[in-house]
Amino acid sequence: MKSLVVRWFRRTFSALSQRNYRLLWSGTLLSHTGDWMDQVALNWLVVSSSGSPFDLALVNLCRGLPILVFTLVGGALADRVERRRLMMVTQSSAMVLAFVLSGLVFTDTASIPAILLIATARGIVISINLPARHSLIPELVPAHDLPNAVALNSLTINVTKIVGPAVAGIIIAWLGTGACFLLNGLSFIVVIWTLAAMKFPSAERKVPDRSLHQSIVEGVTYVREDRTILLLVLIALVPTFFGQPYLTLLALFAYTVFNVGPEGLGLLTASAAAGSVLGALTLAASPRLASSGRAMLGFLIAFGALLCGFAVNSAAGLAPLLLLGVGAMQIAYNASNNTILQMRVPNSMRGRVMSILLVNRGLVQLGAAASATVAGFVGVQVAVLMAGAIIFLFGIAMLKTTLMGVPGSDPP
Repeated sequence: MKSLVVRWFRRTFSALSQRNYRLLWSGTLLSHTGDWMDQVALNWLVVSSSGSPFDLALVNLCRGLPILVFTLVGGALADRVERRRLMMVTQSSAMVLAFVLSGLVFTDTASIPAILLIATARGIVISINLPARHSLIPELVPAHDLPNAVALNSLTINVTKIVGPAVAGIIIAWLGTGACFLLNGLSFIVVIWTLAAMKFPSAERKVPDRSLHQSIVEGVTYVREDRTILLLVLIALVPTFFGQPYLTLLALFAYTVFNVGPEGLGLLTASAAAGSVLGALTLAASPRLASSGRAMLGFLIAFGALLCGFAVNSAAGLAPLLLLGVGAMQIAYNASNNTILQMRVPNSMRGRVMSILLVNRGLVQLGAAASATVAGFVGVQVAVLMAGAIIFLFGIAMLKTTLMGVPGSDPP
């Protein structure tokens, strides 16, 4: 039994045997935890300062909108300069913003306009950092470890989604929001060190002789003209817009459908997050599954079906189990899609292609707004049922579409 556990552990975390990736993964774990701390503390700061839902919506819009606007720029930059150094610049900028916000809170000068300005700047930093981080991963591991590395990256996102808000709540309760921003700023020192500690063979990166705008257009054209890449990007974006907002609507389910109160909402949210961790661990232990086109679409179809099942269910006791499956299938299809895309795209185009994929981070906000609006007219259960049905049918349609030429994957 012990030997089986050891073999599973080595297989599941095999990419961590690569020193450079281990440094990136550790830094990502700390960085994402800080991001969640920052988001929770920022929301609490706004609510406790003005109590206005409008101000809260505006701050989150300022944080999310730059991801839609500037992520393509970030992808073009990631293909023009050394990605590690670009990340060092973005992480240093994020550290400065965290310290500035902490200083404003401690001096009691954190006005709403100042918070909006910092939230916007933070969104721009994230939009530049994301493509660089994701496109750097294939440079840090051998090809056979890439599926595992992508799955482990997804794992950090979902683990920190649980840990970050919990830590933020404790720090805010004990020391206040200013301390939360200060600790987040200090954490970037470690993140920057992990990037500086990486060792690469000396090689010159050829800077393209085209403008930044031309580089962005070239990336969009590449995605549009490569049928397989276009399908993979659509498979990433469409279900994100329709499916991811179910997390936002869990509060309505807890209040109007299950009548379980805030404690029940916490259980529902934790169940979905635990499912995401389970899905990421499963793919990390199964590289063939992570790089299979058929498996990816199977996960996508299962995600839509389970979301429909959750929507029509009115039993509070069954809801956490359904959400466990929903979270697992969502992260499984997402990580598998990311893996196949990383394996397919050449290094010279990776930053720009990944930036188009990462636009889905901004689509989450738009999807949440659209789903909430639909829920207001037809009810939350019907709204989520419609979203799940769209994802299910979209997955079936993609299954009938040939995904040939994907390295390391079988056509669905």
